[in-house]
Amino acid sequence: MSAPLTKAVREAKPEARGADFMRVVGFGREALFSIGALLVSAILVQTIYATVIRPRAAAILAEPAVPQEQLRPGQPITHNLRSVFIILKDYEQETALILATWALCLIGYQAGAVARNRRLLEKDYIELGEGHVVLPDDARAYGRPIESLPREEQEMLLPRALMVALNRFGATRSVQDAAEAVRAECENELDRLDAQLSMVRFTAWAIPAVGFVGTVRGIGRALQEAQGALHGDISGVTLGLGITFNATLTALVCCILVMFFLHQLQQAQDRLVLDARMYIDRRLIRNMRVH
Repeated sequence: MSAPLTKAVREAKPEARGADFMRVVGFGREALFSIGALLVSAILVQTIYATVIRPRAAAILAEPAVPQEQLRPGQPITHNLRSVFIILKDYEQETALILATWALCLIGYQAGAVARNRRLLEKDYIELGEGHVVLPDDARAYGRPIESLPREEQEMLLPRALMVALNRFGATRSVQDAAEAVRAECENELDRLDAQLSMVRFTAWAIPAVGFVGTVRGIGRALQEAQGALHGDISGVTLGLGITFNATLTALVCCILVMFFLHQLQQAQDRLVLDARMYIDRRLIRNMRVH
């Protein structure tokens, strides 16, 4: 770190250093959760595959769906290829399920943050009696209770936006500037929340891509067995096409599930920011007076 930058960090206000530290801690916590969720998802899905799905699929493929004595001469042995264990047995489906589980964990983490922020809307941070107003000289006094909150709560949307409004009102003595500061803070929060969902969007794109990989592999396997199909044995072609359709089906179902919960989360985030802005407008901005 250069000397001027080091000096600037030392001379920074304690409040600014604390806010920057909390942002770094929050980012590190999210990164650790993301990595941990990916590892847990991979271990959980792999365990289910190793203990349940692949053994059951192998047992189904090893036994004919029709008893041997009931088969006509020359009739191939058929299997229950529509079983869920057969549909999920390949590596592409396993990868799609790992990615979907990981994405749902990330969505759940962000949904928990939204729920914690929404609970703050029930608190009365600005206690104003009937007929009381907030003057520019009073902004500092109304901000002290918020400054005394735990650092983690101060960094949440509602207390942070309230402090932005009070600080701007006290500095500029303008109600319009305070309202504009709140609007800008809410827009920044929307951008931040949107950026946090980038990894979920990546998984929503990667899951169909993994399904397409299974489609290509299945078609390739079916083409390799085309020679046997010319002699009447279509079992190899059937298994190859089964990989194709099963991988596509699993990937599409996983993608639909992830996108549904992703849009539900985005809707909850938009409502949170809108409700926080209305909270500040009704309980603070409308009570601000210059004279």
